[in-house]
Amino acid sequence: MGVTRRALLQAAIAVTAAGTVGAAQTALAGGAAAASPPGDVVGKVTVGYQGWFAAIGDGAPINAWWHWSANGGQAPSPSNTGIVAWPDVRDYTRTYQTGYAALGNGQPATLFSSYDQQTVDTHFLWMQQNGIDTAALQRFNPTGGEGPTRDAMTAKVRSAAESHGRKFYIMYDVSDWTNMQSDIKADWTNKMKAYTASSAYATQNGKPVVCIWGFGFADNQRPFSAAACLDVVNWFKGQGCYVIGGVPTWWRTGDRDSRPGFSDVYHAFHMLSPWMVGRIGNAGDADNFYNVATVPDLAECAAHGIDYQPCVLPGAVTLRQRAHGEFMWRQFYNMCRAGVQGIYISMFDEYNEGNQIAKTAESQAWVPTNSGFLALDEDGTACSADYYLRLTGDGGRMLKGQIALTATRPTPTVVSGGGDTVPPSAPGALHSTGHTDTTVALAWTAATDNVGVTGYRVRRISGGTPTQVGTTSGTSFTVTGLSAATAYTFDVVALDAAGNISQPSNQVGVTTDGTSGSTDLALHKPTSESSHTQSYGSGNAVDGDQNTYWESANNAFPQWIQVDLGGTTTVKRIVVDLPPATAWATRSQTIAVQGSTDGNTFTTLLSAGARTFDPSTGNTSTLTLPSAASTRYVRLVFTANTGWPAGQASGVHVFNA
Repeated sequence: MGVTRRALLQAAIAVTAAGTVGAAQTALAGGAAAASPPGDVVGKVTVGYQGWFAAIGDGAPINAWWHWSANGGQAPSPSNTGIVAWPDVRDYTRTYQTGYAALGNGQPATLFSSYDQQTVDTHFLWMQQNGIDTAALQRFNPTGGEGPTRDAMTAKVRSAAESHGRKFYIMYDVSDWTNMQSDIKADWTNKMKAYTASSAYATQNGKPVVCIWGFGFADNQRPFSAAACLDVVNWFKGQGCYVIGGVPTWWRTGDRDSRPGFSDVYHAFHMLSPWMVGRIGNAGDADNFYNVATVPDLAECAAHGIDYQPCVLPGAVTLRQRAHGEFMWRQFYNMCRAGVQGIYISMFDEYNEGNQIAKTAESQAWVPTNSGFLALDEDGTACSADYYLRLTGDGGRMLKGQIALTATRPTPTVVSGGGDTVPPSAPGALHSTGHTDTTVALAWTAATDNVGVTGYRVRRISGGTPTQVGTTSGTSFTVTGLSAATAYTFDVVALDAAGNISQPSNQVGVTTDGTSGSTDLALHKPTSESSHTQSYGSGNAVDGDQNTYWESANNAFPQWIQVDLGGTTTVKRIVVDLPPATAWATRSQTIAVQGSTDGNTFTTLLSAGARTFDPSTGNTSTLTLPSAASTRYVRLVFTANTGWPAGQASGVHVFNA
């Protein structure tokens, strides 16, 4: 588990310079012109995105309660916790039971996993809804045991950013990274650089953005020499990158939390983002730092042609710093009147330090009763779970000149319905009204609510874990896309306008019909491949989930994926899927089909041809053989892809008719 920045920096020397906001300093502000025109970081709001939470059973390679627990092998509980604030989990379709007591409203205390794609999609939807432009994905030393999970998270962030029209970039944190100077170059070259091909990867001045956080800090976690740090900065610049430095608060003066002798390193960056967590805790502190740091920092950057991206933080819930948003808004006001080039939010999902803007428990009704955690209403003012997302959105609008500069916070702490914390009753009498080989029709009696039920979520239960399969405003729903002759279990929950979720209905079990030719012979069967990149192994193509996928090594055609059907059988039709998200733009893949009875000698069953995948029609392509073939091993050979330089398939389905 990575050490949090607050823990690393808590002992740093606090500012001793006194000062209040005055006319002289205000006159200095606003005069520093941006070194760069607006792009994906200049003129934008960026959030630091950890994406580092996992749970046992979520499928993550780390297989632990990553960052939720002090001991990741055990479920989080009051005696085994890694967090200081409790997330609001009502928007997640899959959560994991913890060792905490129930919430104050009686609902079970469950937590999300960042490894679930729906979690990351939800976070980027929140960014989209609140006008947050860019996410800086934190990447700690990827060479250890956390590496495979961090690699997978990068792909999930790419997908979510593409789906929701947001930008992202890699932000390396060099803390406790022994071989950083060589490792970071290899990691960029061999893994991360490929992500710059994504339409969602952030660019500035036509260059892909990379941030390096931690050079120059005067502590034992980052003992690198100035020469080593300058070498890394210049190497990334030589790779054609726009390089941001996450630097000490006192980078400009080279003292207190900064090592001396790092001026050349700091001035080599294209943009500087000084750290602020643990430095300020109230509006008075923010005003003081406006005088002693922001204004002179901005002038120094302007003199050297460097863009400036200072931190804005909501404050730690556990330290009662937030003052229902007044602390954060004062920082937005100071930064905007100073004329900064961009703003970095510390952080989006940092429940470990309690300075997250992501949805958080709004009252003790949404906190485990035995946790001791504070909620957003800790100072007596009700705040909705999404309040700090909305506040960040308004701060971004002020930065961009979409609303006037104002010291008065414009964001209401609650919105219509935000004060309602009473969930609906559970839907009743869930039952099936019919089924086919691929569908199940469900119906139930309506739930009730003190304000009003706004809809229902239909969930499929597998291994005790619910996964959302659809939503409706009525009391019936037909689940589609199921497998023939397969047993399924479903339940339903109700929602109200405030986002409160009911307890689940009764569960109902249904077995789909069996139809000749409709059974997927490849489902959950063994696979092999010519290669795969990162975590996109061939098993993803037969797991029944269209959102997971196989992707071969890039720029290395031909590539193949193979399914062992377990025995020689008749094969007539193969259906190949790609993920359904619209971010997977229409593309053509050239695919041939080969077959074998022994796994060694293969014959061509279908010649290579261009297969079109269009999200508007399900992102699927059917490969029908000229005649039925008797085979055990089915191999798809990919030789071209107009959408990405690799073979890709989220589903390989084999049928006998």
